[in-house]
Amino acid sequence: MAKRVGVDKWLFGTVLLLVLFGLVMVFSASAVMAKATVGSPYAYVMKQAAFAALGMVALFALMRVDYRKYNNPKLIFPLMGITGLLLLAVFFMHTMNGAHRWIRIGGQTLQPSELVAPVIILFLAWFLQTRIHAIDDIKETLLPAVIPPLVFIALILKEPDLGTALVCVVVLMLMLYLAGMQMKWLFIAAGCAAPVLYYMLFHVAWRAARMKIFLNPESDPKGAGFHILQSLIAVSTGGIRGLGLMEGRQKLFYLPEPHTDFIFANICEELGMIGAICVVAAFCVLGYRGLRAAFLSTDPFARFLAFGLTSAILVQAFFNISVVLDLCPTKGITLPFVSSGGTSLFVTLACMGVLLNITREID
Repeated sequence: MAKRVGVDKWLFGTVLLLVLFGLVMVFSASAVMAKATVGSPYAYVMKQAAFAALGMVALFALMRVDYRKYNNPKLIFPLMGITGLLLLAVFFMHTMNGAHRWIRIGGQTLQPSELVAPVIILFLAWFLQTRIHAIDDIKETLLPAVIPPLVFIALILKEPDLGTALVCVVVLMLMLYLAGMQMKWLFIAAGCAAPVLYYMLFHVAWRAARMKIFLNPESDPKGAGFHILQSLIAVSTGGIRGLGLMEGRQKLFYLPEPHTDFIFANICEELGMIGAICVVAAFCVLGYRGLRAAFLSTDPFARFLAFGLTSAILVQAFFNISVVLDLCPTKGITLPFVSSGGTSLFVTLACMGVLLNITREID
């Protein structure tokens, strides 16, 4: 297949549109809160804009690096080692919001768990490319493929960050399925994981309370159910066309985290169902173009890499929107490209640079 000069313009345009839209919505969702807490309505959006600029620099740089250079254990294993050390380092830091998820560097914070999904995807793409015909070999393929990701996932669960861990688990399962693993192994893995998940959800006090509230948020409307009820109020208030940009009410100290985890609720309130559908449509376009690159690629490494990077974004977006709509329990997962979060935005844009380089190979 002939190599084309340009990258996928649909994919690039969609990413750029989501980033610019995200900056607008972060400002809309955070301006009043930022003015009240730090004295400037531009505090959060300027920080997000700085990371967006750095992320776009990384995107353009990686877009020009041949993806085949990543197909090297001399690169992959040091990246895994550094990621593992960073995940361990968070436990020596002071807790924030009751969790060990961040490393403070000066006035900035780094969230190492944001690096885990890309590193797992890179490792699996390298490892699985030569084992497609022996994917069901437990000793030679399955165990070596899943043990390193499971170590990372265990560290993330310890932070604790169940949402990010679940994203990594889903991506791991999807990539193994793409490699041709039989469904029986997925069922066996699900059976082994079910008791662990059940214990974490129903025998850890604060998660058990969260599950109870998920099933019946009205039982504690001013306490544990406050988050999701305010989110649903924002979503329902928007109607078809929304209240108008900057006109949302729930962000006025009713909706917690309106510029991060619950930014989709603010989008629904201000831009209505039309705006929400446009956001979902943008992720659908991104997913289609990314998966198209994966399935049209003749290089197994590129296929796994493109599939994994695309899947990670789609799974994360699915979880975030599901939380906002009360379709799953509350988890701290951002909406890719849109939510405020420097590490998340930078890493996601860097991953898109790699994916865009892969699209150069596709007609």
